[in-house]
Amino acid sequence: MLNSILGTKIDQTQKYTSRGERIPVTRIQAGPCSVVQIKTKDKDGYWAIQLGLGRKKKANKPLEGRLKKAKIATPPFFLQEIRLKETEEKLGLEPGEIVMVDKIFKQGDIIDVIGVSKGKGFAGVVKRWGFKGGPRTHGQSDRERAPGSIGAGTTPGRVWKGKKMAGRMGHQRTTVKNLEVFAVEPKENLLLIKGLVPGPRGGLLMIRKVREGKSLVEVEAKEPSPDKATESKEENAD
Repeated sequence: MLNSILGTKIDQTQKYTSRGERIPVTRIQAGPCSVVQIKTKDKDGYWAIQLGLGRKKKANKPLEGRLKKAKIATPPFFLQEIRLKETEEKLGLEPGEIVMVDKIFKQGDIIDVIGVSKGKGFAGVVKRWGFKGGPRTHGQSDRERAPGSIGAGTTPGRVWKGKKMAGRMGHQRTTVKNLEVFAVEPKENLLLIKGLVPGPRGGLLMIRKVREGKSLVEVEAKEPSPDKATESKEENAD
């Protein structure tokens, strides 16, 4: 069974449980996704399924050929591969089929959300890595947010690879793990997730199911039966 779907971030809001707890929620337009291509180990060297999301006016020539084989009329705006294991060879899906959100997820499932974080441009070490900076006194008039020494002299005589320095911040693949599905609305293809996810509004996300979990919204207590209710009233009267 396929355990992932593509979606786009709508916005962030809040919801309440039956106990009155306020929970931060992210709304995601999850699907419907069309199966564009299925890659096999014999032909392509690995197992994967290619999903398409959204619509665009025109496709390039390679994509047109794949859409023609899958009998898909409208070219998708987003195209993403989902890697599979060899044991997941038989998914019961064929090119051209539609994957819906309620077929994969339900309330309480534990998921991972993969996306591209917001780009923040060139940033210094204080903002990018959380450096403390230098002292504000003792003659330092322009070194408050500087990184300090970045290496030794003769040995090794260079800056070590991976040294935390100033540079471009953000705009990289980010995975937020172990989030919970607050609710699934299949009519509107909406997925409500407890917590925040990476990326801007309208950004592409891959939602991957990790395991099934307990529902966040607790079931309200049932009212007592009429017989028990009358018995309790008689006891109170006595």
